[in-house]
Amino acid sequence: MSHNQFDKKSEAWSALFSEPMSELVKRYTASVSFDQRLWQADIAGSLAHAEMLQAQDIISSTDLADIQKGLAQVTVEIESGVFEWKLDLEDVHLNIEARLTQLVGDAGKRLHTGRSRNDQVATDVRLWLRGEIDLVIELLAQLQKSLVDTAEKHVDVILPGFTHLQVAQPVSFGHHLLAYVEMFARDSERLADVRRRTNHLPLGAAALAGTSYPLDRERVARSLGMVDAQGRACVCQNSLDAVSDRDFAIEFGAAASICMVHISRLSEELILWMSQNFGFIKIADRFTTGSSIMPQKKNPDVPELARGKTGRVVGHLMGLLTLMKGQPLAYNKDNQEDKEPLFDTVDTLKDTLRIFSEMVGGQVNPATGQKEGGISVNPDAMERAALKGYATATDLADYLVKKGLPFRDAHETVARAVKAAISHGVDLSELPLAVMQQFNAQIEKDVYHVLSLRGSLNERNILGGTAPAQVRAQIQRHKTRLG
Repeated sequence: MSHNQFDKKSEAWSALFSEPMSELVKRYTASVSFDQRLWQADIAGSLAHAEMLQAQDIISSTDLADIQKGLAQVTVEIESGVFEWKLDLEDVHLNIEARLTQLVGDAGKRLHTGRSRNDQVATDVRLWLRGEIDLVIELLAQLQKSLVDTAEKHVDVILPGFTHLQVAQPVSFGHHLLAYVEMFARDSERLADVRRRTNHLPLGAAALAGTSYPLDRERVARSLGMVDAQGRACVCQNSLDAVSDRDFAIEFGAAASICMVHISRLSEELILWMSQNFGFIKIADRFTTGSSIMPQKKNPDVPELARGKTGRVVGHLMGLLTLMKGQPLAYNKDNQEDKEPLFDTVDTLKDTLRIFSEMVGGQVNPATGQKEGGISVNPDAMERAALKGYATATDLADYLVKKGLPFRDAHETVARAVKAAISHGVDLSELPLAVMQQFNAQIEKDVYHVLSLRGSLNERNILGGTAPAQVRAQIQRHKTRLG
């Protein structure tokens, strides 16, 4: 067979077929338009496979040298943009193998010994996703650092904490931002766990039943870095499962969806805080757009779009789950549909994390060399809002409990006091002491410290609480953790 044996896709298995594939089917079944991004993983897997084949005396050292030389040339061609991706060759694997065979002849044909495209693609996707997970974890660390830095600048800024979107209790704005740091830290942990299960080698499972060649699968796994924390090779143990499993892609989709939900929650708050009804923050112009008809508008497009893209990522997760739910063992062509949603999920998540890290943490202005924040805070607006909702009512209840009143009785007493404050149009802290004592005679002058926003904040000096001292301790913990 000539070196151009793969120039027409049907010739890869031509002996069985009496007519060529139709152009419509060719376009419908081809994946090279999107799976070519797996080329680095494909070449890495092929090199490890070839080295093992030679070590096992399945191919000669001359064949191995030719394969290594040929794949190095293919790498150069792809990186320089001169590699010709052919639809007739269907996917990234056949395109690379065909070019390798053109370059080195029979050695290129021997590369596929002991493997199938089924275990090859499963290996490629795992290798590619492993690298992408590492990048996402780095981006999550950057976003966490941006949030920690912004929190540190606003530890003493008082924000109304909400429940049911009603003013509940005053909190430190820094404390509020650190809540998202906790969320993104969990996202990193989840992704690290997904990486551990992704980092297992399917290669050697062949089409579905393994192979009669004496492969050293553990050697290949070690060559590709598919090892556990103790350095032991991580190899898929059942050939049927190895080629048909896509749990790792689904798990990544789930972890990415949770992460995007966290982004979406932050986005919703940024959108609310930026609105004129709140006025808590301003988002820098470079992250907003105007209106084509209303010149006064500045729209928070980045948070809004991130909120929308969350639905996109969650939708991909549902697609992957649905893709797998009806498949019998082992590999089925359905699995070609795993790549586009997985690829788009990775791209969307990375882009979103990058832009949020910059928006929250700011960027260095090349002209001035100074870091310009993407979000500016209006502390006065936040504090005014905290005063509107009787945010220190619970503090008054706690004050009475410390005087010996049962909490439920204290709760009822404070409810009456709030009702009186509402009728007079004043805050609790503005009620005269004589009026306060009508509700409970044990109330003394020191109550006004308790009823102040700052006093309320400082009182919650417990691990995980919003007292500035605790917030600063948490900031230091995160800085140490993130390095």
